[in-house]
Amino acid sequence: MPYFMTLMSLFTADSIIKHSIEKGGLAGRQQGKDGRIVIKRHHNTGAMLNVGDRNQHLVALLSLVFSAFVTGIFAATLGRKGKGLLKTGLALMLGGAYSNTYDRLARKYVVDYFSIHLVDPQKCGSRLLRKIDDKFSSIVFNLGDFGIIIGAMLLVISESGSA
Repeated sequence: MPYFMTLMSLFTADSIIKHSIEKGGLAGRQQGKDGRIVIKRHHNTGAMLNVGDRNQHLVALLSLVFSAFVTGIFAATLGRKGKGLLKTGLALMLGGAYSNTYDRLARKYVVDYFSIHLVDPQKCGSRLLRKIDDKFSSIVFNLGDFGIIIGAMLLVISESGSA
């Protein structure tokens, strides 16, 4: 049950934030220490980093297939004892995948809403670091993306321990 709650909590929180962003709330605000987290609305018509944006139907289909495949693995692990790290990883991956897949099917794009500055451009003296920061801060994320990333890392950690 806690794994299902993790999945649903991530899906719900991401959906609520996306709805707020789409309605014009929150966007344009600087958040966090030194304004390093910037809230902004971005419509991603492809997959990660807009890859495949010219073939939205294929991206949506692949997203649906991936979600279904991982759902099958998740369902198969739920009845087994142990494997808490694996189940948590799968729940996080699915919470993010369901949220992004829902967007792709319902909206025809994924709502991304925050970017991160690695350094404070006003205080950083290094041109190289500022250039790297410009590239990184141009990537816009959503909460579901972090669920997928963290879930995938937990999946790898859980499986590397059982080898």
